[in-house]
Formats: sequence, structure tokens, C-alpha cells
Amino acid sequence: MKILVIGAGGVGSAVVPIAARRSFFEHMVIADYDASRAERVVAAIADPRFSAARVDASDAGAVEALIREHRVTHVVNAVDPRFVMPIFDGTFKAGAHYLDMAMSLSRPHPEKPHELTGEKLGDAQFATAKDWEMGGRLALVGIGVEPGLSDVFARYAQDHLFGEIEEIGIRDGANLVVDGYDFAPSFSIWTTIEECLNPPVIFEEGRGWFTTPPFSEPEVFEFPEGIGPVECVNVEHEEVLLIPRWVKAKRVTFKYGLGDEFINVLQVLHMIGLDKTAKVRVGGVDVSPRDVVAACLPDPATLGDRMHGKTCAGTWVKGTGTNGDRREVYLYHVVDNQWSMAEYGSQAVVWQTAINPVIALELLASGTWAGVGVLGPEAFDPMPFLDLLVDYGSPWGMREM
Repeated sequence: MKILVIGAGGVGSAVVPIAARRSFFEHMVIADYDASRAERVVAAIADPRFSAARVDASDAGAVEALIREHRVTHVVNAVDPRFVMPIFDGTFKAGAHYLDMAMSLSRPHPEKPHELTGEKLGDAQFATAKDWEMGGRLALVGIGVEPGLSDVFARYAQDHLFGEIEEIGIRDGANLVVDGYDFAPSFSIWTTIEECLNPPVIFEEGRGWFTTPPFSEPEVFEFPEGIGPVECVNVEHEEVLLIPRWVKAKRVTFKYGLGDEFINVLQVLHMIGLDKTAKVRVGGVDVSPRDVVAACLPDPATLGDRMHGKTCAGTWVKGTGTNGDRREVYLYHVVDNQWSMAEYGSQAVVWQTAINPVIALELLASGTWAGVGVLGPEAFDPMPFLDLLVDYGSPWGMREM
């Protein structure tokens, strides 16, 4: 297995120290538009199996050329979702397999954005599923933590815990604090704006997918391992588009614990147009307002030594257990920032995302997971993944509600 990781930011750089402890691959190329950033990541690990390269992720031809140059077998997309399709297409043209942690972008319904779906997350990728299948290649989409591990939990609940599932609700919350900053997101602000300001999607059996206004249906969820109660709201996320394709549930939702202050900042950015991606003319230069916001905020990958607290990703499942009794469980994964920094030098949120594509790659390398076409994590046996997560030293948990 020869792997190309595109993106040497928070998640891409966190992949490297995780993968360096495993022996399942022959070589891993870390590529970024800023070659020096990729070179720093590789230099820090001092392992001859890693090398650095430059690539323009917006150019499918450049992606294809780099894959061919290094005879790459598997591509991991670790950049923000605006680059999904060029990387996805370049990988297909080069004849390699593909993994990502965020899917192709959505477009709201032009007339009823808070009622009906327009182009949904991942639609552009699923439209090519037959091509990938006929080509004998796999595009494993949404294999981060959310989406990713949360989807594995959903499949595990269906296979081992429930006879009938009423609702699957992905719930994400944290008690992380970044010292020295009034506002410092722990994940890509570009992606966070995209997720939080787009109309959230809900799935219901008999109705299919529909949308609601951003930050709708607030609820307080009690997160485990000392995180405690966090108010969560509806946010657009891939699980709602993935889980119903392989797991039978009457309702699927995603809610994120953002907090009032974070929501207020996002709403102000939207109000004054700083969430927009279309370029505007400023002093003779064309710039994207959202790119300016991202440039003004600290790089999430650099915040680890200022952060403290824990982050939790999990899947809340309600329904009828295999014995016929009412059952409600929360399957979860918690990462303490102090631990991830001490053990890997990566802050908790990006590390928790990065471990999952590495585990998936190892399962693909061994043949434990195999498939062709465009598939989500739910399409595979969840037990080998969950067992390997424990083997990597990061156990998961389950709470009976």
C-alpha cells in the first residue's frame, strides 16, 4: 500500500504520527499546496517511509499526476470539502482508491432552503458510484470521526444491539477551552462555517431527507467522562445522508454542541457576508471573505498546547433491543487533549478525526474490509474497526441511557 495524504494541516499532520506506529503500508506521501508545510510534518517524524510533495488540490490533473508519479494505491483527502471533487476525480483518473473525511458540498434548495433539500452532501460523489464499481475501485467516503466512527457505531447498533431502530442521533460535544483567545475554533473555520450555516438535514422514514433552519431544535445532552451537559443544535452533516443508505432507522439527526457565543459569532459573520466564498474586490485584489476569516484566526493545528479539556463524538440510538425490550444507548469516543498532546503532539479534535482513516487503511490493507464503488463506513463490518480502535490505544465506550 502506497498512500498519498493531501493536506498537511491539522488532520493531515495528525495522520502521520498515528500511521508511523503501524507497519501495514510501504510508503506515505504528504502533499500540500505549501510544500514547506508538508516538509515540516515529514521532518518531524524522521521515518524513511514518509516523504513530502507539493500539489494544488483544486487541480484534478495535478492530483492525478502526483498519484502516478509515486505509484500511489490509496489517496486520503485531508483538506476542506471545497476540494473534494478535484481530488476525487483526479484519484479516479489515476486508477487509485480514495478516502475522505468530508464529502462533496451541498447546495440549498433555491426556493425553500429550510424545507427541501437541494443538492445534498455527497450527491456529486454518489452520482459516479457505477463508474467506481465498474472500475473495480473503492471510494470510502466520510471516514473521519463524524462522519466516520459515528457511522461505524450506527452499523454496530443495528448488527448487535437492536432489533428495530426508531432514531439514530449523532451528538457531538466538548468542554475544550483555548487559553489566550476570545474565539479560536478547534477545527477548520472554513468547514465549520459551511456545516453550521447551511440548512441542517434530517431523515425520516416515509418522508426521506428534508431541511430545517440552522441551529434548530436545541436540546441539552449529557456527555460522558466528565464533559457534562451541553446544548446541541441541528447542523448539516454527512451522517444523515450516509446512515439511511445502509442502516434501517425511522429517523436520523445530527446535533452539535456549539454554545451561544459560537453561534452568535457565526450568525454575525453571516449577517455581514463574511461567510461567503465568492471573491470580492478589495484594494485591487480579489479575495474570498471566508478565506479572510480563516486567515485571521489561529491555525487549529497549532492550538494544542493552549487547549485543555475533552471532546466527545458519539451515536445515540433508540429502539427495541434484540430481546424485544425498549433500549436506548449512547456509543461514544472521548479524547482528552492533554493525552493526545503528550502521546502524539496533536490536539484532541484533529487527532480524533485522523485516527479513523488510518484504521480504515489498515483494514483495507489486510483485506478485512473490501469493496468497490462509492461506499460509506456503514457498508462494512463494524467489529474489526472497533477492535482495531482499541488496539491503537483509544478505546470506545457505551452508556445505557
